[in-house]
Amino acid sequence: MLLKTEEKEKAINLRKKGFSYSEILKRIPVAKSTLSLWLQSVGLSKKQKQRLTEKKIASALRGAKKKKEIRIALTDEIKNKAEKEIGKLTKRELWLIGVALYWGEGSKEKDNHPGSPVKFSNSDLNMIRIFLKWLLEIIKVPREKIYPDIYIHESHRSRIDKVIDYWASNTVFSKSEFKYIYFKKNKINTKRKNIGDSYYGLLRICVKTSSTLNRTIAGWIQGINKCSR
Repeated sequence: MLLKTEEKEKAINLRKKGFSYSEILKRIPVAKSTLSLWLQSVGLSKKQKQRLTEKKIASALRGAKKKKEIRIALTDEIKNKAEKEIGKLTKRELWLIGVALYWGEGSKEKDNHPGSPVKFSNSDLNMIRIFLKWLLEIIKVPREKIYPDIYIHESHRSRIDKVIDYWASNTVFSKSEFKYIYFKKNKINTKRKNIGDSYYGLLRICVKTSSTLNRTIAGWIQGINKCSR
């Protein structure tokens, strides 16, 4: 009984100093229900309450950080395993990938606008690289027939040199080839997230005098469609 009394007094003193229940339980190994009963009448000062609040926030942040680290590690593991499943791509596979990319992101010939050239637009650098590889190595389009356009919001007009540097350093184009830059007007009430320094607009890959190639790609897409029926 004496031991319990001493433990209770010690617990009360620790609580008055602003210790949390978990901190007290580490020092006094009793049931949490017993501790709650002992401390139910112990009041805390504003400073003590603030300390406990700060500790809860810090604990929550540590927990969130740990969960984030676990999620990132798990995501990396899944991606690395999936990457190995791809292996080396054959030319036919790359050809089909290029056709599928154009199906999703390329310009198609319209009945009211015949003779449309090949145009592929995207802001994803890796997708741009794959499409250029497809044009140059798989379809064998002459390099001199390919040129780029940039579409970017006008709020990034002051960054245009950096934008050109980005696309030039990461693609087959030289800085001098970026002759056509189109600035899109910004909406006043916008929820766009592409507003920081990591935004480089959209790159459009164009092929000169390529209406026949565009129609050929349309035929390949049609062939894929038939296989899916």
